Amino acid sequence: MRRPGLSRHIIMSMSLMVISVIVMMILSSYLLYAILVEFYPASTLEPEGWLPTGPELAWMVGVTVIGLALALTASIRLTHRIVSPLNTLMDSIRALADGNLGARAKASDDALDEVALLVEDFNTMAARLQHMDGERTLWHAAIAHELRTPLTILRGRLQGLADGVFQPDEAQFRSLLTQVEGLSRLIEDLRVLGLAGNGRLDVRRAPTDVVQEVHSVMTMVDPAFRNAGSVLELETHRNEHVAYCDPTRLRQALLALLENARRYASPGRVRISIHEGKDHVQLAIEDNGPGIEAAMQAHVFDPFRRGDGSRSRQGGGSGLGLAVVKAIADAHGGQVSCSSGATGGSRFVLELPRE
Repeated sequence: MRRPGLSRHIIMSMSLMVISVIVMMILSSYLLYAILVEFYPASTLEPEGWLPTGPELAWMVGVTVIGLALALTASIRLTHRIVSPLNTLMDSIRALADGNLGARAKASDDALDEVALLVEDFNTMAARLQHMDGERTLWHAAIAHELRTPLTILRGRLQGLADGVFQPDEAQFRSLLTQVEGLSRLIEDLRVLGLAGNGRLDVRRAPTDVVQEVHSVMTMVDPAFRNAGSVLELETHRNEHVAYCDPTRLRQALLALLENARRYASPGRVRISIHEGKDHVQLAIEDNGPGIEAAMQAHVFDPFRRGDGSRSRQGGGSGLGLAVVKAIADAHGGQVSCSSGATGGSRFVLELPRE
């Protein structure tokens, strides 16, 4: 059994309301005349009878018809303003449930503010779902692409060792270990981004000496930079800069920024500077070039986003390192930015709160 529509409810309710008001006005007018005749006969003319005369009856019927017509007109207009956008909203919801994430509802120009806001919120939600679905598809394709290369190498080397094509010497084992370490880093980066996306990235904040942490990371990566023909330099005006952050995550972010400089920057000096602001500690890393295009700087922290230069390099990375840095900065309530350096290279600035 089909339930009465909202428009029918509105029309019936308003019509009954108008009829009730008209009947009440008529009855109250009779009551008023009765009171006046009973208690104030001098102020009224003696009526010919209690039944309405012809003109009075025509007046009552005319007022009733006019009032009902006005009520129907107002209710139909109100129904159009409410039901029409709701109908498009219901159609869009059904389409969305059927998998059409591009479905959008429409509200007429004269729709009620509440209904128009409801339609706008639905369209915003649908757009976000569509964007998330596109991002999910992109992530699946990108993850499959990043996993394919090391897994193909591992399979080929292991097959070669099993078939006796390769000799099981130290060089082969180190090559296999390098591929496994690359897979481990990729999995860890994906885990960090997944936790950050759900707001569950574990950050254990404590007063941390940023200078000390930078020194420890520089000692760790200095041999790799020297082999690449680069030199690390630290610039700071104080021996201690304390930030309220997770030291493990700080080292992870710093390693990702330095690894990005080692991979893509030209050989030369890589300057690390630490400055202390009013409410944050600023950690900047600047290289000599070739730099990042201005159009790319706004998207450099997006997952799996790499410039044309990094795509052409052997071992260009997964494109997740800088996204991990942004996730760590966001989890601390800080920020990270990219710009062009004074010498034409790239300048990455990581800001962490002091308290």
